[in-house]
Amino acid sequence: MSGKSVKNHMMRLSTLWNQLHQRELVSRNPWTGWNFENGQKTVRRSWTAKELALLASASWHSTSVPEHTCRLVTLIAAYSGMRLGEICTLRKEDLQTVDGIPCFLIRPHTETSRAPKTEAGTRMVPVHSKLVDAGVLALKDTTDGPYLIPRLKISKQGIRGAALGRAFSLLKTRIGLPAEITFHSFRHTVSTQLRNAGANIREVWIDRLLGHEATHKSQGTTTYLTSISTANLRQTVEAISYPETAFANITI
Repeated sequence: MSGKSVKNHMMRLSTLWNQLHQRELVSRNPWTGWNFENGQKTVRRSWTAKELALLASASWHSTSVPEHTCRLVTLIAAYSGMRLGEICTLRKEDLQTVDGIPCFLIRPHTETSRAPKTEAGTRMVPVHSKLVDAGVLALKDTTDGPYLIPRLKISKQGIRGAALGRAFSLLKTRIGLPAEITFHSFRHTVSTQLRNAGANIREVWIDRLLGHEATHKSQGTTTYLTSISTANLRQTVEAISYPETAFANITI
């Protein structure tokens, strides 16, 4: 468990114990006074071309997750900026054609407790042409079960993709990648690429694609910009690009 998770859990426990202490049901609150700033924080960063090539050439040793499934999820993350949990919980009906453009729909499902992290997280992500070429659209018809990504188990905590996250972490450690490179680094890479793509890609389009709250809180973005066209989102996602060595020969 990460230090951040420990801190969040202890803060919640502290709130509960404060209530118990006020009612004189406990003598003190043992969850206060802890310092979580002892260790140096690892700042995650984007992938370099050399690191992506190293990842692409690495051999797969995990027995809990098929290699093809990991490569598929990695490819989608790299060409969409979606979070690991968002990709792993995509259902077949979340791959739809909107305004003539194939899109992933990131949204809550009533039958599960899994939902986007914020209101902005509920969004539409056009399918990058590289993913179309790789055969991602065929998953809707060829995958068994309700989920778009095959062969992923749900953990005891109810998280689909937890085993993949662990396997990926072990892989990147084994091949010598630094601590600041994680699966989430694909999201950093996409964000960095898009914000350097040129003036034709607007900041609010990037925020909408990645599920961020609007960077610019002007009256125009908060009140009047209620919808960004699918064509503009596709233009944004198509600005993502990688060297040929990064994801060579990954097909569905």
